[in-house]
Amino acid sequence: MTQNLMPKSTAAAKVMGITLAVLTASLATAPAWAQNFPITAGQKATATQVAQAGVPLNELAANAPDEYTIKRGDTLWAISGMFLKSAWRWPELWGMNLADIRNPHLIYPGQTLYLERQGGRATLRTRQSGADAAVLTTVRLSPRTRIEQLADNALPTLKSHLIEPFLAEPVIVDANGLALAPRIVAAQEGRVLLTRGDRAYARGQGDAVLIDEPSQKQKAYRVFRNATPLKDPVTTEILGYEAQYVGKALLVRGESTQASVDKDGKPRTDIIPATIDIVAAKEEMRVGDRLLPEPPQQLLSYVPHAPQGPVNARIVSVYGSAVVNAAQNQVVAINLGTRDGIESGHVLAILKDGARLIDKTDSARPELKLPDERNGLLMVFRPFEKLSYALVLDITDGVKVGDRLVNPR
Repeated sequence: MTQNLMPKSTAAAKVMGITLAVLTASLATAPAWAQNFPITAGQKATATQVAQAGVPLNELAANAPDEYTIKRGDTLWAISGMFLKSAWRWPELWGMNLADIRNPHLIYPGQTLYLERQGGRATLRTRQSGADAAVLTTVRLSPRTRIEQLADNALPTLKSHLIEPFLAEPVIVDANGLALAPRIVAAQEGRVLLTRGDRAYARGQGDAVLIDEPSQKQKAYRVFRNATPLKDPVTTEILGYEAQYVGKALLVRGESTQASVDKDGKPRTDIIPATIDIVAAKEEMRVGDRLLPEPPQQLLSYVPHAPQGPVNARIVSVYGSAVVNAAQNQVVAINLGTRDGIESGHVLAILKDGARLIDKTDSARPELKLPDERNGLLMVFRPFEKLSYALVLDITDGVKVGDRLVNPR
């Protein structure tokens, strides 16, 4: 390519035009699923409003940087918390840069964010403006082709490894959910305990018969045990039963029957249980454990946002732990679900119960109840009808069963 002799301003415009064209083409050709993560009308309206006016300077985080280059390992949650006082105010972060970032789920490592303060408001850009912009020089370009699937590198809302195991493990069922599920009935060579690599046999009942699929792909099942009742800490209502995940199995052969004769020569029908192979084990399995079909894979993208109205919820249990208190990045169950309007991505504030004490400064010695104090934030990632699983995001002290949850606003 010959040297570019155009004026610098013209060259810069050309380069910017090429950059925008490439970015537009990349977004247009990205996989459809990468561009269809849920964005509600309310979030879009908030982002549009902020895009027009910016956010007040008093809403910025105390140490908000003037510029930040996104790197691998970053999350939208962390970046939101870097620029704003409240990390869950994701639509406002998006709105601060709505002109440059049309889809907030397609932000990539290497992009630089610039914070601009003007007239008591703040905006966020992916390129500097006016006098702050670096002077572009003419460069010699050599044509080359590089193909990269941008959707795979887009910034996640949260670190997916914190949530992914819990999408596979816990499951909420009703009183008969496990009782009617297929069950392991026998193991090879009379074994009592099963682990990865073992073969076992299982039977279904009713509509839950284990049959071969017409496709060549083996059907996967998750193995569960002991449906533990989860009670509302206030009303004591049983909201559901949490099944204990113990492993995973693949169906090798379905159930069948076979005609034969008994020792007296009389005809009979033998029941041939299904054959399964244990392919993953969190702990050893045994006869009587139940099988539930592997659910469809979920997209690990969440849009943190506050509920529209007031919330009054409680923590029901700490998942997979015998300890009383939950720490940061642990999963808890709460006593609200889809019937209460709870949805994936809802952020709730955790309140620590104020202590009860005697006022020793008063001769009457009255009992006092100190105010509930905000203790952190959690985000719902898997709602069921009456219960939801949530990830503890920020915490200053331990979270325990019975702690109250409210709208973070």
